[in-house]
Amino acid sequence: MPQPVRVAACHVSPVFLSAKATAAKAISLIQEAAQNEANLVVFPESYIPAFPLWSGLRAPTENHDLFKQMAVESVYVDDDKLSTIRATANQLGVLVSIGFSEKVRYSSATLFNSNLLIGTDGEILVHHRKLMPTFYEKLTWSPGDGHGLQAAETSFGKVGILICGENTNPLARYAMAAQGEQIHISTWPAVWPTRVPQSVLSALNGEPTRPTNGDEGTPPVSKAAQGANYDNVAANRTRAAAHCFEAKCFGVLCAGFLGADAISTAAKGASAPKLVSEALKHSSRGATMFLDPTGTLLPGFTVDPETSARTQKDMLQEEEGILYADFDLDDCIEGKQYHDVAGGYQRLDVFELKVDRRRRQPVLFE
Repeated sequence: MPQPVRVAACHVSPVFLSAKATAAKAISLIQEAAQNEANLVVFPESYIPAFPLWSGLRAPTENHDLFKQMAVESVYVDDDKLSTIRATANQLGVLVSIGFSEKVRYSSATLFNSNLLIGTDGEILVHHRKLMPTFYEKLTWSPGDGHGLQAAETSFGKVGILICGENTNPLARYAMAAQGEQIHISTWPAVWPTRVPQSVLSALNGEPTRPTNGDEGTPPVSKAAQGANYDNVAANRTRAAAHCFEAKCFGVLCAGFLGADAISTAAKGASAPKLVSEALKHSSRGATMFLDPTGTLLPGFTVDPETSARTQKDMLQEEEGILYADFDLDDCIEGKQYHDVAGGYQRLDVFELKVDRRRRQPVLFE
C-alpha cells in the first residue's frame, strides 16, 4: 500500500508588486508546510509579484505606471528569487508549484503568466506559460505555448498544472489526462472582477439596492441577465471538478488571497479610486480546496502553527492560510473502469490530437 501524498495549498497573498518580499514569504510557507509533512506545496496564479487585477476595473490609459511596476517586478525563470525557492525545495525534499509573472531577455516588456513545478532535487520539472491570457489579462501578458503541457513523473505521482482559464479548454485538459495525470493543480487569482458589483454602484450613487434574483416577486433570471459579477467559487470548482471526473485524478484548486496592499495599490491614481477599492472589497473571492477523482469535494485541514492542532475545513476563502489534504493515489484507479477517456474509453481511430511543445522564440538565427 503506497503512502498517502500530503498536499499543502497556500491560500495566501503576495507582498503586492514586490518580487523579493513575496519570494521570501513563499520560502517561509514552504518551510512551514514541510514541517507539517507536506510532499507537495502549491501557490496561486502569478503569486510573484502579483496578479494584475487593476486591469479589470481601470481603463488602460490609467495603467501605464502599474504595468511598468509589473514589468520591473516580474522575474526571469533563472532569477535568484526563483533559484532560492528551488534551493529550499531541494533542502526540504518537497515538490513546489509556484505561479509567477515571467519576463524574457528578448524584450523589456513582454511578460508571460507562468508556473514552475520544482522537483524534490530543486530542478525544474515543468515550466509552463499560460496558453492564452483571459479577458483583460491580455493587457499584461502574452500568449504562451505548448511546451509546459506536461505531467511530471515524480515520487509523489504524476503531477500536472493548468492556469486559471486554461481549465476551461477541453483540449488542454485532455492533453493532461492523456499523460496519466494523478494530481491536477489549477491555480486562480484572489478575485477576478468582470463587473462592478451592483451593491457598490448603488451605494456610490446613493440609490437603493436592487432586489436580488427572485426577491420581491421578480422572476428568476440567469446570472448574465442579472448583471452579476463572476462567481469565483462556482466557476472554478465546476471546471476543476469536470477535469477530475474525466481524468480520474485528484484536484488541487489554489487561489490567492486578497491583501489590503493589493486594494490600495490598485485604487491609487485611478480616476475613480473609491469605486475601484469598493469593487475589489465586494468582488467574489476565490477559494482554495481539494477534489477527489470523482470531482467531489475532499475536505482538508489546517494546522495551528503554535499547538499543531488540526481543524477540518472544506475550503479556505476569507482567511489566509495553508490547507492540507492527504491523497491515496490508488483512488485514481477504480473510475478508469468506467471512463478512461484517454485510454480504453477513447476512440483513437476516430479522434487525433497533436500538441506542439516547441518553445516559441521571436526569431531563429542560423
